[in-house]
Amino acid sequence: MSTAQLSAVFFLQLFFILAVCRLVGLLARRLGQPQVVGEMIAGVIMGPSLFGLLLPSWQQAIFPKESLKTLYVLAQLGVGLYMFLVGTEFKTELFRSRARSAASVSIAGMVAPFVVGGVLAVWLWKVPGLFSEKASQFEAVLFLGAAMSITAFPMLARIIYEQGITGTPLGTLALAAGAIDDATAWCVLAIVLASFGGGPMVAVQAIAGGLLYAVLTLTIGRKLLQQLGVLAERNGKITPTLMAVTLMLLMLGSWTTDAVGIHSVFGGFILGVAMPRGFFANELRKQLEPMAVIFLLPMFFTFSGLNTRLDTVNSPQLLLIGLLVLVGAVAAKGGACWLAARLNGETHRTALAVGTLMNARGLMELIILNIGLQKGLIQPALFSIMVMMAIITTLMTSPLFELVSRTKGKAAAGEETAAVEA
Repeated sequence: MSTAQLSAVFFLQLFFILAVCRLVGLLARRLGQPQVVGEMIAGVIMGPSLFGLLLPSWQQAIFPKESLKTLYVLAQLGVGLYMFLVGTEFKTELFRSRARSAASVSIAGMVAPFVVGGVLAVWLWKVPGLFSEKASQFEAVLFLGAAMSITAFPMLARIIYEQGITGTPLGTLALAAGAIDDATAWCVLAIVLASFGGGPMVAVQAIAGGLLYAVLTLTIGRKLLQQLGVLAERNGKITPTLMAVTLMLLMLGSWTTDAVGIHSVFGGFILGVAMPRGFFANELRKQLEPMAVIFLLPMFFTFSGLNTRLDTVNSPQLLLIGLLVLVGAVAAKGGACWLAARLNGETHRTALAVGTLMNARGLMELIILNIGLQKGLIQPALFSIMVMMAIITTLMTSPLFELVSRTKGKAAAGEETAAVEA
């Protein structure tokens, strides 16, 4: 396919993605789900599981293989920019006041599902067609444990935004726990990759590099970044030069965490946390949020859907395994996070809300599954079972959160105490 043809296909792709995501997102909202859940489902609809199954020639024409590299880059840009904006709203004072709860919830949300995943792996390792014949039992346990433990940090952030609890104590606790959870999960993934032949330096580089980036950005970097806020207030606006410098720093931060072996979204999120608050952060969100949320983020979900095949789970045995994986994932993740929150003094309802939010999964799950598939550790059937688990747990989040909190949308931000803790 020539460059001119790829260019034409690219614009058609963008039209198709925006149209489908907007339509399915609106339908999801009418059914009581956040826009983000609709966009996730829209991604699966546009992939081989539905669009490619019903109209394969059309699907290939709109999403030819040659175009997927460009779509992947835009998907990463979209989620990275969005997580940067989420970081600018992250209230560190609330995080500090709930640091113990956040750490406890995160640890519980990692350990319990890791154990459940490991136990399941011991059994599933012997089932034909799930793990590769080259995979050892230790590798199977380590990988499935990590896959069961992960939280959809970007998805969690978007659901919190859609529910109107960004910046509230509940939203901050869930977001902080999710951030710690996923950062730890990526460190575990680095160890998994090392066991596959990447070498121990893969794990050392990911853990040490990620910690060093976070510490430097949130200490020295935060002090240096204050100058951006001073200049913006002096000019009464964020000038094009200030915006360019901010975006350059975002690209550099995303590259850094990606280069050391932790996903690029964490680089953007940590940089956003370090950004000056007040006028600068408000103007930044005002200028960047429409592009990030409306235009770029749908590509994030589309790319995940294009790599999802649900038609490979086609036998009673595989369906039973899928059900056990789903029940184990929900009970271990949601139950452990609820218990940890309760033991740290949170109310029963707040603990239930935290457990519900932490149980959401999404593209972060798909990333780790794709790594396992590409490395030859798992086979398509297990990949699809785990994808189904990720989709269902994400779909469950909003209805269960509404049931627990008895509030909707932005009312939660202004009435959190009455609606969540009453």
